Amino acid sequence: MMTLEPPRGTASDTPDIEAWRALGLSRSGLSRFLRTAQVAVGLSGEVDVLLAEDRTLRRLNREFRGLDKATDVLSFPAAAEIADDFAGDLAISLDTARRQAKTQGHTLRDEVRVLLLHGLLHLQGMDHEVDNGEMAAREATLRTRLRLPNSLIARVTTKARGAKVSA
Repeated sequence: MMTLEPPRGTASDTPDIEAWRALGLSRSGLSRFLRTAQVAVGLSGEVDVLLAEDRTLRRLNREFRGLDKATDVLSFPAAAEIADDFAGDLAISLDTARRQAKTQGHTLRDEVRVLLLHGLLHLQGMDHEVDNGEMAAREATLRTRLRLPNSLIARVTTKARGAKVSA
């Protein structure tokens, strides 16, 4: 299920489809991509996705990771007992995704797809913070297969080396 959290300060009676269109996103398009990426990753089970603002991601990051800052994507794997039916939850900040898309020179739609792929790899159990580049290699392969722009890990790695990041 794909959920778009209404931006704060907007009328909650705004039709859902209008909110998606205003962002240049499509629930059906992102849901199709999510299913395609899930198959490519080899992840079975339902995945719920929340698209929200930085404020929500900051709260979730603080509550679940102890980090008091917004982030682009958070992954919450399901408990092992239900993992066959439910893989887990993803939360994506549209505010951060919008900034990153602008920096990378691509659309918000493409950035959300990059973040979905990254989150799915985390749900599968991969962790770029502790592995030896396995997640980065897998993400790069899948990014090419799914026709996505620069992977999230590649951007961070390139930026950390002091090189100019380009789309």
